[in-house]
Order: sequence, then structure tokens, then C-alpha cells
Amino acid sequence: MAKICISAFVSGHVQGVWFRQSTVDQALSQGLTGWARNVSDGRVQVMLCGESNAVRQVEAWLQLGPELANVVDVVSETVELDESYNDFVIRPDLTL
Repeated sequence: MAKICISAFVSGHVQGVWFRQSTVDQALSQGLTGWARNVSDGRVQVMLCGESNAVRQVEAWLQLGPELANVVDVVSETVELDESYNDFVIRPDLTL
């Protein structure tokens, strides 16, 4: 199976609603690696790496997010495959 990585920025009411932890749960359930972190402008940034169908499933879930979230937009792009990730984790916040 082909492996890919995508970088996504999720905007809306996505901080303080368990978005990052829910993303961890979704990614791990699909066998993906990568990370999620809050961005200082209110978005959540996500890196998803793994089997392409699994990545696309979690990418689609990002449009919904967890129950308390209100996702307005998801902007994602395919990036160079990075197989250095061993797990899916929450990273420290990114300050812009």
C-alpha cells in the first residue's frame, strides 16, 4: 500500500474542545503516525502519515472533529513522506 503524509490546518472552534486528543485517538485507531498541536492563531495543525486510505479517512474526520468542536475549514496538502515518526503525539503549541 502507498504511504503518504499530509499537513492540515483546522480552523473554527477547535481549541479547548479535546480536538488534539481526539485526533490522536483517530490517528492511532488507523495506525497512523504524526502529531497535532495548537497554533497561536486559534487553529490546530495536524501531520498525518501512513497508508493513504487511512490518512484520507482521518483527514475526512478533521472536517467534523470531536463533539464540542465547530470546524469551519480544513486546509490540507500532501507533503514529503516522513517515516521518522514512531507514534502519533500532541506537540507543544506553535506561536506565530
